[in-house]
Amino acid sequence: MHSKNIHTAGTSLQEANRALIMLHGRGGEARDMLELAPYLDVAGYALLAPQATNNTWYPNSFLANPQENEPWLTGALNLLDELVHDVKEQGIDQKNIYLLGFSQGACLTLEFASRHATRYGGLVALTGGLIGDQVQPDNYSGDFQGTPALVTTGNPDPHVPVERVNASVGILEGLHAEVHMQVYEGRPHTVTRDEFNLANQLVFHTSP
Repeated sequence: MHSKNIHTAGTSLQEANRALIMLHGRGGEARDMLELAPYLDVAGYALLAPQATNNTWYPNSFLANPQENEPWLTGALNLLDELVHDVKEQGIDQKNIYLLGFSQGACLTLEFASRHATRYGGLVALTGGLIGDQVQPDNYSGDFQGTPALVTTGNPDPHVPVERVNASVGILEGLHAEVHMQVYEGRPHTVTRDEFNLANQLVFHTSP
């Protein structure tokens, strides 16, 4: 299972009034995510990047039957839940907590937030979708209360079908998130400067 190994940067939790949780992709590292901070308008944020055991949040494709990714998937979701709780314990309001992930981390971001829909500061899912061989609407509940969300992908992407991204956006919108979906034709499985610009315009500009 995943140990609680959290890499940090930016302002300390004790001094910040906003926090950004950053989730790496399969084979990635927490420090990779923290290195994205200079491209984001997150001055004054506490930055927290958990490290997955063996650099992977769950072993199989996010499109596999969820049981094929257990117990790793539940462990990852529980770790993220604990981390959000820790941030709130330091006095940061839920509405000032932001989640950002790339690839496998983007899938985890969407899955966690949609299972616990409430007013977050914002969501950024860079090439990802809800997890499972099928989207199960009964898994998701709550009310995002207008939380801004950016969801991106390439077309085609070798790991993330556009159809799943569309279905995921539908779930988020049904839970009252304000979603912007951006599809990049022919873009490889990576993150572009344009995605950072969109995140800054649509999500981080809403900071209190």
